[in-house]
Parts: sequence; C-alpha cells; structure tokens
Amino acid sequence: MAFSHLTRRATLALGLMALTALPLGSTALAQDFPDRPITLVVPFAAGGSTDVVARIVAQKMSEDLGQQVIVQNVAGAGGNLGADNVARADPDGYTILMGTVATHALNPLILKTKPYDPEKDFAPISLLVVVPNVLVVNPELPAKDVAELLALLKAKPDEYSYASSGNGTPLHLSGELFKKMAGVSMQHIPYKGAGPALNDVIGNQVPIMFDNLPSSSSHIKAGTLRALAVTTAERAPSFPDVPTVAEAGIPGYETYTWNALFAPANTPQPVVARLNEAANKALKDPAVVERMKEFSATIVGSTPEELEAHVKAELAKWTPVVRDANVQMD
Repeated sequence: MAFSHLTRRATLALGLMALTALPLGSTALAQDFPDRPITLVVPFAAGGSTDVVARIVAQKMSEDLGQQVIVQNVAGAGGNLGADNVARADPDGYTILMGTVATHALNPLILKTKPYDPEKDFAPISLLVVVPNVLVVNPELPAKDVAELLALLKAKPDEYSYASSGNGTPLHLSGELFKKMAGVSMQHIPYKGAGPALNDVIGNQVPIMFDNLPSSSSHIKAGTLRALAVTTAERAPSFPDVPTVAEAGIPGYETYTWNALFAPANTPQPVVARLNEAANKALKDPAVVERMKEFSATIVGSTPEELEAHVKAELAKWTPVVRDANVQMD
C-alpha cells in the first residue's frame, strides 16, 4: 500500500513538472539559442551572387544573434552537395543553408537520383532577396529590342543560339521558358559556368544569353553587351530604362535568382523563429539595403510559411518547363 501510494504521488508530481516545463522549455530554447557559432552553408563557390548575399546577411545576423555566423562554401553538383549536407545535419539551428532556385526548384526536378526532398527535408526560415536575370545579346546582332529578336527567331527557327552556364541551370531554363512562352526556337549552347559563356557572347561566338544581372552590368554599361530586357516582374532600379520581358512582348514571363535560408527539417520552431527574426532584421539594416542595391538585388524578407509557399510555387512553375525541355541529369 505504501509503495503504491508513493508511486502515485511521484507520478503525479512528475506529470505536473512536465506540464509546467513545456512552455518554459520552449522559451528557454529560444532564449539560449545560439550559444555557439552558426555555420551558413553556401552551396556554390565563393564570389558569386549567392555567396555575396550570404556574407552580407551573415555579418548582420552575427551582430543580432551574439554569435558568429560563419559562411562555408560547399560547392559541387550544381548546389546539391551543400544542400544535402545541410539536410543531413543535426536539426539544432547551428547548420543552415543559403538555398536558391537551383537547390530547391530545379535540381530536384532534373536529377534522376534525388539526394533530398526540397520540401520534406528542410525547415524554411526566410526568403531573403531576388536577383534579376537579364536577356543580353552581342551588339552586332540586328535586334535592338525583344520584338526584333522575336522576329529574327521566328523568321529563322533554330538558326540562332543562346549560351548558358550549363545544362539544367537557372540561366538555361530561363531560356527554355522564353522559348516556350514566345513560341520560338533557338539552339542551347551550355558552358561550364557563366563566365566562359559570357565571354563567348561578348566575342560573338554565340549571340544571345540569359545572365544574372550583376555579372552582366559592367559589360552593359561598357557597350560590349546590349540589354534587351530584365526577367523580373518589375524593372531593375540599376537599369530603369531596360524593360521587363513581360513589358517587351511576353506577358507573364518572370524568372529570377532567389536566395533563402533553410534549416534541416525538425529544427525546433523557437530556433527557426529566432533565425527568422535575425535574418529579417539584417535585411532592414541601411548598410545592407545599400549593398543589395549595388547589384540590383531586391530585398524581400518573409515568414517561414511564406517561404514554404514560395518553394511550392517555384516547383509548380518549373515542372512543365523541365518536362518540355526534356532536361534530365544523372
């Protein structure tokens, strides 16, 4: 009897302690995080726009979090290597990813062997920025605007070619979406990176390219490339006289590079909330705003739920484009 009575009392006490600890535990987790440095994995080589955005945001997040956010470049497999590393990391918020349209929309559709699920294997944190792509041509091409380019392509199907940074890349699929929506044909010439592709467009070996606006900006200003249109829904502040593709004759066309923060799936909600708070606060810093303007990045900032919806929308958008272009890679 005594043993049973003590057991019941102990069980009741433990139950009350557990109930009392639940909200306190969540609060403590949010308050204690982080207590050591955070690794922000950039799944591409240093120097590109994704790396630049990561380093700008990481610096300001470090100030707010009170712990260093260390950028680590894990390049390989078109972004899949770094993304997969984060998907497999401990879900504690100390390893996070700078995701992109490649890691969370294109690669999962293109690859035969899929190392991770872009929706199930990650906890969304915040959509940070979008960076326009730009349709550029060699100045010797007899097309001063999108309408003249479309006329050339329709008059001579498949006679003209466009360069990209490689098969299945966002720049390649920007071209495929353009072809699909405009009803035109042109040959795709893939390169091992945007740099070599850009060099051959400037040298007129290939006359047309979709490129990230930041990497083409200096060439457009120098006159070695002609910008026909930006690919975003609105004009780029750095080139206000360059129309959008939609304005120039293909309504509804919109592509861009985007950068967003993700944690591994099952990261505690208070930790995700703290990271979201730090990221969105960083995006409002005047110095960050000015840096982003330098390469025409549009600051977004979002809730985790808005980023989740964004990934779903991007997957739905690119699925028919990948299918129709018959793009598949090992």
